[in-house]
Amino acid sequence: MKFLTTDLENISWLRHGFFTRLGGVSTGIYTSLNCGMKTDDRPTHVRTNRAKVSEALYLAPEQLVIAKQVHGTTILPVTKPWDNDHAPEADAIVTVEPGIGLGVLTADCAPILLADKKARIIGAAHAGWRGALNGIIESTVEEMQKMGAKTENIAAAIGPCIGPNSYEVRDDFKGPFIARDKTNERFFKKSPKPGHLLFNLPGYVASRLNRQGIKTVHDVQQDTLTNATSFFSNRRAFLKSEHGFGLQLSVISIKSGN
Repeated sequence: MKFLTTDLENISWLRHGFFTRLGGVSTGIYTSLNCGMKTDDRPTHVRTNRAKVSEALYLAPEQLVIAKQVHGTTILPVTKPWDNDHAPEADAIVTVEPGIGLGVLTADCAPILLADKKARIIGAAHAGWRGALNGIIESTVEEMQKMGAKTENIAAAIGPCIGPNSYEVRDDFKGPFIARDKTNERFFKKSPKPGHLLFNLPGYVASRLNRQGIKTVHDVQQDTLTNATSFFSNRRAFLKSEHGFGLQLSVISIKSGN
């Protein structure tokens, strides 16, 4: 079992991990630690993979909660675990409860893990370009504030996602970003492909966190598209004309008994 961490691990009461695609039991295009309930992967394999992730972070499998992600801006507070087979729709979840693992699934989108170091409030958000543009980050921070968090005490970590030199988009893609803020121009650069640009998703996500007053933003700086050995990638699957792709899992939790 292999997973990445950041300086969030220096928070004594917290555990977190950005898991790769390595160390699981799925096969084929889902090899091997696919944690998303995909049509062509066996549910028993996915449940085993999720249990492996839970075990790696000292959680019981039933304590890991994962929402049904829809690229929206809904945030849910978690007070107790739910049945992941019938999970509610949300793209971010937050909690103050020890022993609950907040999980977010991605395969190019940016997973964001957040923690208020003093108030012991944590969050996990799924930020693709649409969610980031429409305010998933701001909504997550706002929900944490409702629970008692202060932005100056929040640290965030951005996990593996499609990198700034890999995310090729059409020229007109940047229109909504520039309409929101002309300074967003800095997150785009020319692509070798005519009529296209390269978009810096992790840079854009970090900027939105900074604008919320979050000064500590860690980034594992891992490109999901270019590293097929370690990560699943929606874009890579599309470019290779594959009929599906797996999802890696990122998790944050408050240690029990702390």
